[in-house]
Amino acid sequence: MPPPGNEYAAEQLKTQGNAQFKNGDYEAAEALYGQAIQKNSNNPLLFTNRANARLKLEKWEGVIDDCIRSIELLKENMKAYFYLAQAQLAINHPNEALSSALMAYELCSHSAQQTSNAATISALVLRAKKAKWEIRERERIRRRGDLLADLEAHLEVTYKKEQEDIQARIESGDVGKVEGQEEKEERRKEWEKKRNDLRTAFALSSPEMLQKREVPDYLIDGITFEIMVDPVVTKNGRSYDRATLIEHLKRSPTDPLTREPLSIRELRPNIALKEACTEFLEGNSGWVYDCEDGERDVDARWAHLSSS
Repeated sequence: MPPPGNEYAAEQLKTQGNAQFKNGDYEAAEALYGQAIQKNSNNPLLFTNRANARLKLEKWEGVIDDCIRSIELLKENMKAYFYLAQAQLAINHPNEALSSALMAYELCSHSAQQTSNAATISALVLRAKKAKWEIRERERIRRRGDLLADLEAHLEVTYKKEQEDIQARIESGDVGKVEGQEEKEERRKEWEKKRNDLRTAFALSSPEMLQKREVPDYLIDGITFEIMVDPVVTKNGRSYDRATLIEHLKRSPTDPLTREPLSIRELRPNIALKEACTEFLEGNSGWVYDCEDGERDVDARWAHLSSS
């Protein structure tokens, strides 16, 4: 344990860091949180605070290091897993990101702060899962057309180089942070457009490539993050898969998102959405459920979230 004086000094530095973070000076906040950690390295919240500042600065490896250290100090650490998942997604590790995001979601579901955090964490889980789907889609494209894969890879290499160059200019002071972030976003949009145009060109030249491959958000259950089979709608207008929601209500008779009271008899079938889910599954079932062996451990956790 650190001496009492060090704990007090660490809290003072953390307060100063919070003020700088609120003002948008993330570099100053990072430095102050670092000084606080030097005074008291046993406080897991100091590491999550610095991880959040490093997220804003896009220092992904630093975020990961801080989150892992924070989790070592506090196992049930929702914020650390939430920040960790974002950094893992940023460095293109979607499997790890999905596992971290699901852990944050699981901890959130047992937290008093569930109402304010559930929607944000749920969106992150979906982003991670879509990133996994994107990797699977790239592999399918590679198998069907090595040329397209090579061209996509070339576009991505160019895009990442542009992003690195812009970041270097930001860090050297040649361009302002806001201007640099705007330029990064512009380059990202250009890269996505070129990639999509390229895929469209190849799809038009091969009927097999015309199959739908992106899972729309509205088809996905907000508890298991799987495609719904029999969706029902709650009184607040949000839809879930019937079996999943009933299991949830048996454990807790509340809306999964708002935590307002909810009973099984208040559920109504969402017929239009069920038809959309059925149509999508019939056209894409082989792709949607074609999981690689290395993904099954994470997939098992989706089932666990709906049954535990």
